[in-house]
Amino acid sequence: MDSKCEHGEGEWLGMSLFGDLVALSNRALLKWIRNPAAVLPGFFTALFYIALFGNSFNPTGLVPSNINGFQLSATELAQLKSAILSQTFGGAATYISYLTAGIISLILVFNMAFGGIDLVLDRQLGFLNTILTAPISRASIYFSGVVQNMVKAMALAFITFVVAVLLPNGLVVGKGFGVLSFIGAFGAFALLAFALSCVFTALALSVKSIDSLVAIVNFATFPLVFTSTALFPSADFPSWLKSISNYNPITWATDAARLLMINGTLSSSLAVSYEWSLLYLVVFAVAMAVAGNFAARRALSPI
Repeated sequence: MDSKCEHGEGEWLGMSLFGDLVALSNRALLKWIRNPAAVLPGFFTALFYIALFGNSFNPTGLVPSNINGFQLSATELAQLKSAILSQTFGGAATYISYLTAGIISLILVFNMAFGGIDLVLDRQLGFLNTILTAPISRASIYFSGVVQNMVKAMALAFITFVVAVLLPNGLVVGKGFGVLSFIGAFGAFALLAFALSCVFTALALSVKSIDSLVAIVNFATFPLVFTSTALFPSADFPSWLKSISNYNPITWATDAARLLMINGTLSSSLAVSYEWSLLYLVVFAVAMAVAGNFAARRALSPI
């Protein structure tokens, strides 16, 4: 009898936790969707990042048509640019094809980092204190913040992918790229988004002001992005930077998605690389969820 009661109580608590999480996430997402000023910039951010970075950072644009008085023909110039992309950028058809995965990761990082501002505002406006007095699990408050930021960022990631495909000289996916490849690429992005959301949501619940959050976020995000392979391959990195890049989760997520976008169908060796990347991201995501939940519970506990 007692075991049945305990089982029923545990089941009820699980349903309550899930229900609270859905309700709190739904509230935040409805506010976001109903505010065009919050949604539309995401589209233009994706457009600007892909169009501007894809053209201004394009190394093939630096190839001269005249070398020491020797004029390259249009065919020779095209072959040289193609060789650079093939040998340095993993066989990408265009630089934007290489860059797209990195830009999506970059958008995920910045949206995860600054997504916690809403949580800080909830604290300052008293909403967070109100729900803390209600019989709501602290875990549901924390993970609702994780979920809402992840959903917003993944929506922007999808928009970025579509923009990259539609741009002139934009994303050219590899042969055999289909629904499963798309799911595989965005699965890597989703794991990265979840892990980073766990970190930055816990941070947002721990600070008391937006100024503090922005200062910490600005300090953390740029090193995180520029020590990864989001914009350029690590082959020419200095040894110390390459060592950091090898442990950077942005590198693992970007490289995993990039493998699928550029190659489409993966060979056995590339498939193994993708699987190792996914395993690393799963372990990292679980670790961040556990650590973030612990930190958030401490931050939300009464003093």
